Amino acid sequence: MNLWLRLVWLLLTAPFRPKISVPDGFSALTLRVLPNDLDLSLHMNNGRYLTIMDLGRIDLIIRGGLGKAVWRNGWTPVANAVVIRFRRELRAFERYRLETRAVAWTEQAVVMEQTFVFAAGDREGQVAAKALVKGAIYDRKEQRYVPIPDLFGLIGGPAESPPMSPEVEAFLAADRSMREAGRSAQPGA
Repeated sequence: MNLWLRLVWLLLTAPFRPKISVPDGFSALTLRVLPNDLDLSLHMNNGRYLTIMDLGRIDLIIRGGLGKAVWRNGWTPVANAVVIRFRRELRAFERYRLETRAVAWTEQAVVMEQTFVFAAGDREGQVAAKALVKGAIYDRKEQRYVPIPDLFGLIGGPAESPPMSPEVEAFLAADRSMREAGRSAQPGA
């Protein structure tokens, strides 16, 4: 099943799976490493992790109650920054679970933790990779990000973020630093 088929599967099955209470709940998708996910080392390609992480975030949006508002308003989910740590390789045909949860947020963005966990075999329960993703919902008509308190208002979630862990604070600080460096970079430098 290629990525488009995985997306169609996700969209078709989401209404039949339980709702997710955001921020307390989380999305859990059980998938399998397919041949088109592999790189030359015959394990899941590092770029494929990032692409599959999109599925977890889409699932969280839909089952968390924001899907209809996103669709109705023509909003688009965007990933602004990602840091990922690979721990163990996922090999051909291994089953894994992608767990996606919101862990903190600011006025403009949500930080999500996405974890790849072995779902079967002798490594069941072990973490293959873990990522932090800073994401937001962009309103193309208004040409601005939708404020996070407004989004949580739509689903009855809390406006105030839980305390940020040191890892999340470091991630957001690194993102700010890179954003500022990008603004001051000279062309051709």
